Amino acid sequence: MILSQIPDGAQGQSGQNPQDEAAKKAQEEQMRRDMMATVLDTGARERLSRISLVSPERSKQIEMILLRMAQGGQLKGRVSENQLIELLDQMESAQGGQTSAKKPTIVFQRRKDFDDDFDF
Repeated sequence: MILSQIPDGAQGQSGQNPQDEAAKKAQEEQMRRDMMATVLDTGARERLSRISLVSPERSKQIEMILLRMAQGGQLKGRVSENQLIELLDQMESAQGGQTSAKKPTIVFQRRKDFDDDFDF
């Protein structure tokens, strides 16, 4: 009853209700997935999905590059896993010093406890 008292256009920020916005986002997401399915072969799609688990922002970057390349006619056929790896290498070399400074280093230090019975 309260919603009927609110004037039109005051319910949502963009004039649409949240259900319409969610439906629009879902439709855009489905279109993006369909486009990736046509551009990438199965191995490349699997690799891109594994990348998105680790780094979603990097995965989105790669998808945008692939979509631009497909729309620009730069892709001939489907992108294989090896071609995707080459694209990743090119991205990494283009970013150059930015990624090398941010690359984490893991150092393992083993502690020796005094009550260990094992001799190393």
